[in-house]
Amino acid sequence: MSFTITNPPALHDPVPFGYSHLATVTSGRLVLVAGQYASDEHGQVVSPDFAVQVDRSLANLGTALRAAGMDYPDVVQVRTFVVDHGPERLAVIAEAVRRIWGDRPPTQTLIGVAALALPGMLFEIDAVAVRP
Repeated sequence: MSFTITNPPALHDPVPFGYSHLATVTSGRLVLVAGQYASDEHGQVVSPDFAVQVDRSLANLGTALRAAGMDYPDVVQVRTFVVDHGPERLAVIAEAVRRIWGDRPPTQTLIGVAALALPGMLFEIDAVAVRP
């Protein structure tokens, strides 16, 4: 199976952190998006606020998808990773998902974790998308 690794210039360079933003299967129709978090163009967490992190992470997911010629409606699965998960954080995530996907959200697995890759990270999302 052949694939292409892409790191969109509008996102920070993830290679020093040991991953790429996108792996596009060129002999098929799947696009796999690595975990996106509330990073700025230098990979730094933009805010300690959970809701801000969710919104920025989803915006970064959109940037990655567009780099592959796709957008949010093409997403079929997401996995979300949440530090200190609880009902309040679930409500924030659910509202953000409703804003983006409306009544057709992708499949989602939410995983509560003790910590994420960098200090201050509270939320991360990865995705599987299918080309139309």
